[in-house]
Amino acid sequence: MRLILLGPPGAGKGTQAQRLVKQHGIVQLSTGDMLRAAVKAGTPVGRKAKHIMARGDLCPDDVVIAIVSDRIDEPDAAKGFILDGFPRTVAQAEALDRMLQMKGLGLDAVIELRVDPAGLLRRIEKRIADTKARGEPVRADDTPEVLKKRLDAYQAQTAPLIDYYGKKGALRTVDGMAGIPEVGAAIDRILVPGKAYGG
Repeated sequence: MRLILLGPPGAGKGTQAQRLVKQHGIVQLSTGDMLRAAVKAGTPVGRKAKHIMARGDLCPDDVVIAIVSDRIDEPDAAKGFILDGFPRTVAQAEALDRMLQMKGLGLDAVIELRVDPAGLLRRIEKRIADTKARGEPVRADDTPEVLKKRLDAYQAQTAPLIDYYGKKGALRTVDGMAGIPEVGAAIDRILVPGKAYGG
């Protein structure tokens, strides 16, 4: 099972990815984690990424694709994977399609967790209030201002992927504003065997 979860920050992608990992025995692939692991392992592409990251630059698409390609060749990804935080742009999605095609693989689904930005801001404000009420520290990036900035970046960069995968017939949308169990049940209905796209 090979999936992409799309949705803005705070949509609940991480929560659903963890559930799917346990349920299907697949791996969650976060580009940030993969980049750090490749750098640490000192792989050829990791060494290339290390120099780019040391300069404070974002890794170009070809480096990220190479790291994703290496990672999905590892034995624990044989059953499948969930891509988290990648692709971020249409150019990356096109490169990912080409790379998977070369491996004879396809995506089973691209699942969008659709959320209402105003509702998402209310959700994060409630989370901050709850955290403070418990006397716990609030993460520095867990503020309505930071979320608004990240939502704007998502709309500009990543939202075009919804159109891209929609045209390919790969996109499935669930209501990300529903409760966690309801979102999970909606995703499970999408992943009924035999409903895959691509191959």
